[in-house]
Amino acid sequence: MDAKRIRSTFIEFFQSKEHQFVPSAPIVLKNDPTLMFTNAGMNQFKDFFLGNEVPSYTRATDSQKCLRVSGKHNDLEEVGVDTYHHTMFEMLGNWSFGDYFKKDAIDWAWELLTEVYGLPVDRLYVTVFGGDQGDKLDKDMEAYDLWTAHVNKDRILFGDKKDNFWEMGDVGPCGPASEIHIDLRSAEEIASIPGKDLVNADHPQVIEIWNLVFIQFNRLANGSLQELPAKHIDTGMGFERLVRAIQNKSSNYDTDVFTPFIQAVETKAGKKYGEDEKIDIAVRVIVDHIRAIAFTIADGQLPSNNKAGYVIRRILRRAVRYGYTFLGFQEPFLYELVPLLSQHFGDIYPEVPSQEDFISKVIYEEEAAFLRTLDNGLKRLDQIREDLSVKGERVITGKVAFELYDTFGFPLDLTSLIAREAGISVDEKGFDEEMAQQKKRSRAAAEQETGDWVMVQDEAGVEFVGYDQLEVDTHIIKYREVSDKKGSKVQLVLAQTPFYAESGGQVGDQGELVNDKETVKIIDTKKENDLFVHIVDKLPQDPTASFTAKVKSEKRNLIMNNHSATHLLHAALREVLGDHVQQKGSLVNDQVLRFDFSHFSKVTEEEIHQIEKIVNQKIRENIPLQELRNIPIEKAKGMGATALFGEKYGDFVRVIIFDQEYSVELCGGTHVSATGQIGLFKITSEGSISSGVRRIEAITAVAAEEYVSRQQELIQSLGDLLKHPKDLLKAVEALSQERNELKKEIEKLHLMQAGALKDELVSGVVSIAGTNQIISKVSLPSADALKKLAFELKNEVDDVLVVIAADIAGKPQVAVIISDSLVESKSLNAGTIVRDLAKSIQGGGGGQAFFATAGGKRLEGLEEVVDRAKSMFSSI
Repeated sequence: MDAKRIRSTFIEFFQSKEHQFVPSAPIVLKNDPTLMFTNAGMNQFKDFFLGNEVPSYTRATDSQKCLRVSGKHNDLEEVGVDTYHHTMFEMLGNWSFGDYFKKDAIDWAWELLTEVYGLPVDRLYVTVFGGDQGDKLDKDMEAYDLWTAHVNKDRILFGDKKDNFWEMGDVGPCGPASEIHIDLRSAEEIASIPGKDLVNADHPQVIEIWNLVFIQFNRLANGSLQELPAKHIDTGMGFERLVRAIQNKSSNYDTDVFTPFIQAVETKAGKKYGEDEKIDIAVRVIVDHIRAIAFTIADGQLPSNNKAGYVIRRILRRAVRYGYTFLGFQEPFLYELVPLLSQHFGDIYPEVPSQEDFISKVIYEEEAAFLRTLDNGLKRLDQIREDLSVKGERVITGKVAFELYDTFGFPLDLTSLIAREAGISVDEKGFDEEMAQQKKRSRAAAEQETGDWVMVQDEAGVEFVGYDQLEVDTHIIKYREVSDKKGSKVQLVLAQTPFYAESGGQVGDQGELVNDKETVKIIDTKKENDLFVHIVDKLPQDPTASFTAKVKSEKRNLIMNNHSATHLLHAALREVLGDHVQQKGSLVNDQVLRFDFSHFSKVTEEEIHQIEKIVNQKIRENIPLQELRNIPIEKAKGMGATALFGEKYGDFVRVIIFDQEYSVELCGGTHVSATGQIGLFKITSEGSISSGVRRIEAITAVAAEEYVSRQQELIQSLGDLLKHPKDLLKAVEALSQERNELKKEIEKLHLMQAGALKDELVSGVVSIAGTNQIISKVSLPSADALKKLAFELKNEVDDVLVVIAADIAGKPQVAVIISDSLVESKSLNAGTIVRDLAKSIQGGGGGQAFFATAGGKRLEGLEEVVDRAKSMFSSI
């Protein structure tokens, strides 16, 4: 059975058991402060377990894209080294939300594995929770007894809390788990050591394939457990491991999930997988990482220098440097695997083939950029080795190794590999200490203490009425305190709220809660999963009282202007630039709108003018908003509604229409009732933010009017300054031409000055021990003039050693240049010399052995540079 059929069989099996198939949620999580990526199948159902949302179905099945790059067995630097762990993987699951419980979950799991997939019973083991004294929990004898109907008792093992008790996080739903393991060893090995002795012992051939979680408790902030009123089932089966078990392979990478990609890399590299350990690791890293990279880009997360984007960039760079180091790839290569991904995963994850070109281009640009960085990093390593050689040392410090990691993306193993080739070593303990310090700083910056929710009213969910009302009578359902290093806040959940919670790029509303006794300022509104959370500085005096919730209407109106303008802009971009344009991000507040979109070239001034013209035309047409709520998503797509990649849509959606023939989008944000309310639209900037993604910033309404007014005032001021010429543009051009001509005259004077200075310095050459030395302090107009002077002296004087301490417009610089003959015969190094001299000007620098420069802060130190240089070379 091939991998595709194994996946579809799982889904069809549970559909036959009345489970609703739910498409995979995006791999990049939004509106969940506890997670950066989807790391388990349950993430998209979290609100069901928390009681924030009532599901429209009580049974579900799915194949969820997951990404794990930290935690047990999932350290990024370990993936590829073994044959069964991954960054991105698929988790097959079946779910019960207050419906069936342990018996059905166990019976169906056994039926599917043994009767449908045909896995051998004599190679399967199960584990159940063995109790925990700390939580005062007994053994899960209910699960044990249920398993005895299928499995011999000697194949049912009790596990500890670490392996057999699942928790969502430090707080939240949790419960005992029952794992199913399979022994894939040879018959001889099984005869030698029983499989039950190797369960949960990290044996590469005795592996867990399915985890059945029985969610029956809620973990409180104080650590205690509370019985849940409704019990749930959450199961997760690693797709890659399941395929390996069914196809009877010794490695996940030997299955047809990976073999087509391995063959493609073999062909590209001209090397054979399975013959050399280093090559094998490199190939596994590449075929694993390309899935993580491509799927996250498809879901809207681009590589960047922070948060989730940085994780993806790290994964991509790890794949590139393995290809570079062990497979000889010195040009981009990962992007060539994207069409293969589309072919093998497009049926279950259509977002990949639908964005194939975009994903390929983003990966290509990232690869090309890192290969350049890699080259720079190797040069930095050469300099480090050179410095160590001069000092007579043979160990790269942990601090320097961490600099290579942090600045150039060099993981420790790459630095160690290159160091070993040069006969030196790396202080790995020091590197680990630097890494630990960085993690500590990151944790401290993000650390937040969250208390338990205090229930005020026993109600489920929140009713959002903010599309129609900016004011509503309401009461508090629950609240909790949250504190970090900035201070403490209180989060409130209201029964009814007109406050829009930050989502889809639109900022959250502000306003107040009012009654006859007090006014409480709402400073922000956030979405935590699907829960509307209102942030206030203090808890109301009486949380049980009734309030009137009032949105700050002026701010909301300005936000709506900008949000509706993004829809008009999106449609105009597609009209002017082409249908390839897709939204890749946005920010909408009361001051500005920011719109990120896929496009691989600069938007020209002519195109910007055309886009602005279209948007303003649509504003003047005063197109009324057509809003469709709670319509089936397939119907919305049939209407041509634009959906954003990376967004999780439910079965029913909201559609925003400004002219059926112009702009139709799925959107949950707030909008103007007619486009005329926007008033005026003006683009203020356009530029690139990452590979294949451009950003437009624009303003509307009052901000646009003020912008135009300021521009008019500027033009008026220029006219006044130039005595109101008939043609202002020609007058400015004439001034610019005059300035350029004067600049050329000044440059000529500088050259004459430099020539005279050169002659003066040559006349003052001092000869010592076969070297002609020129050491002097000078004043020069620019760093280019300093470099030019140094090379002219080198070309004019044989066997010369030049040290120039220069005052350049009040800033100190030092240049050292040495004849090639002296570099060899006297073992002189300009880079080493200039770094030493730069200490006198509180600066630093470097360069090559024959020429180097340094800058600094201490201008008065130039005299000291001259004195030190003369003393340094008085005997050579």
